[in-house]
Amino acid sequence: MAIHILRFTRNDQIFWGVIEKNKVYPLSLTSEYTTTKALVSLGIQELLKAKSETAQFSIDEVEVLSPITSDAKIICQGANYRQHMIDSGMNPDDKKFNMFFTKSSASIHNPTGVIQKPKHVQLLDYEIELCLILKKAIHETVNVTQNNLHEYVAGICMGNDISARDIQIPQTQFFKGKSYRTFCPLGPVLCLLEAEEMHYLDDLKLTLKVNQQVRQQDSTANMVFKPTETLTEMSEIINFEAGDVVMTGTPSGCALSLPAPWLVKATGLLPEQKKWQLFIQMQKNNGRYLNHGDTLELIIQSSDGKVHLGQQSHHIQDL
Repeated sequence: MAIHILRFTRNDQIFWGVIEKNKVYPLSLTSEYTTTKALVSLGIQELLKAKSETAQFSIDEVEVLSPITSDAKIICQGANYRQHMIDSGMNPDDKKFNMFFTKSSASIHNPTGVIQKPKHVQLLDYEIELCLILKKAIHETVNVTQNNLHEYVAGICMGNDISARDIQIPQTQFFKGKSYRTFCPLGPVLCLLEAEEMHYLDDLKLTLKVNQQVRQQDSTANMVFKPTETLTEMSEIINFEAGDVVMTGTPSGCALSLPAPWLVKATGLLPEQKKWQLFIQMQKNNGRYLNHGDTLELIIQSSDGKVHLGQQSHHIQDL
């Protein structure tokens, strides 16, 4: 049975708990298992044994934290939904390889509150993503299949790959442009799945709203590279630990808009500085980037409602 885990503070103490119908039941092992890595290593059955049968809090009585602790690595996929690829000028049927990059663990942020926009950033973008949480260390190349996926994936959570496009693209700095502090809200829910529940990874609806207007909406059924393919390929180049995060790409609807091929060709003749000034101005003119005071709401859930990763809520604040 899938269980929905929260990490939260109450009276200046940090707890893990199981959330059921807006009630949070603390786990008795909080003081011993302080990291996501330690928590997922226990497994669902041991966690259920540690669930309090008497103590409980309303969700409104606690401050919810990211369920992913700062020791975790964050590995990301780029352009992994069919329509997003098409919008980016790629043919998903011809794509033969994944695009990988990383975010700094310093960017891990709570699922509610403020996302800080650095003073020098002009093009602040959003990307709702399903995140896989690794179950165990992977220190060799492995072949992940649907039959053994549960051996490698403990569960899932929601993420937002906040991106400074005017750093990422003109400077060709994916890591820098996506790693400022608060640029990776995770949670609120860490949903741990049993082997027979891994099919939910292909049946989750993602929705992101900016100022209450839907900007992104899609299903994980439309991923081009499924988790099995992705983890197999990643294991060729990355050592994972339990609790590490794989962000599996975002649907179409981001603020970033690619210029027409003729315009790319024409601006290629301009001096470098002028070319990127023009790029930034054209992007700003589309009116979709995040600004001070804007609000974000994100939801990921299964079609049958049995898996619900909670809701992220943030507002943008200029530094």
